[in-house]
Amino acid sequence: MDAGIFIIHGDRDVVDPGHFTSESAQILIGEIMGCNRDLENIQKNINDVKNKMKNIIDVLGRV
Repeated sequence: MDAGIFIIHGDRDVVDPGHFTSESAQILIGEIMGCNRDLENIQKNINDVKNKMKNIIDVLGRV
């Protein structure tokens, strides 16, 4: 990522409007898509863990 288009502001990056271009927009879109993919993977992992816990509880309920 081109560090020139961002200003560090606390715990987040803020786009410097003076350096904002269609290229930097594409970079940000790519970052958003990557984050979305990560969130989808996290949600899948959470669902997998929930299912495993449910199966364990079902087995323990039969004991």
